[in-house]
Amino acid sequence: MQTLTQQLANPTRFMGLSARVLPWASAAAAVLIALGFYLSFFDSPADYQQGETVRIMYIHVPCAWLSMMIYGLIAVSSFGLLVFRHPLADVSAKAAAPLGAAFTFLALLTGSLWGKPMWGTYWVWDARLTSVLILFFLYLGLMALRAALEDESAAAKLTAVLALVGVTILPIIKFSVNWWNTLHQPSTDFTSTVDPSMRWPLVIMAMGFTLLFFAMHLKAMRNEIMRRRVKAMRAQVVAGRDRLAASGATS
Repeated sequence: MQTLTQQLANPTRFMGLSARVLPWASAAAAVLIALGFYLSFFDSPADYQQGETVRIMYIHVPCAWLSMMIYGLIAVSSFGLLVFRHPLADVSAKAAAPLGAAFTFLALLTGSLWGKPMWGTYWVWDARLTSVLILFFLYLGLMALRAALEDESAAAKLTAVLALVGVTILPIIKFSVNWWNTLHQPSTDFTSTVDPSMRWPLVIMAMGFTLLFFAMHLKAMRNEIMRRRVKAMRAQVVAGRDRLAASGATS
């Protein structure tokens, strides 16, 4: 019996399944984000130390979480391409990279806005901030390397290798606040250090942003599959014309 991963190796089957899942994922993301925004900005209290500034957390934390999760997905997809030659592995990695860059940029932007009233400056070369900035450059590097190569097969393999090498940045980001003395606060323990009035809006926002990513990722994968199909059909048309021209020249 085939596993789900093996079944989805067929692009046609993936297109059919994703067409059914995408509307539900998009609707669920919209509902959760709308609820999360209401709870975060109108229902939850201000922090006793940070005041209203704490509301940036409800955007910053989900974006920071996704910046690492998406890179992990790219690394897994890259491994699937290099080791198992999964037909959709490169499609997944390529579709995820711009989304990861966007969420990482939002994490850096909201972190800077949060840092100004807390630290007195928008940016410090803190271990956490610097490592996330490196992650952002890694995303840009993956996209630039792919765009620089005309051979899609070579581009897929080289970007997969770069993604697997770059995955070492993830534990550095995760544990930087423990390994070095940083201005950035340690990782939050939702079960004990965050009041429920703030915990649940944050969890709902994280769930909504995660579903939003998966919906956009599915859509981007569908677009990439269709782009490759169009490219293949155009190549067949050009090849057919060349054969007709060659046969006409010899007759």
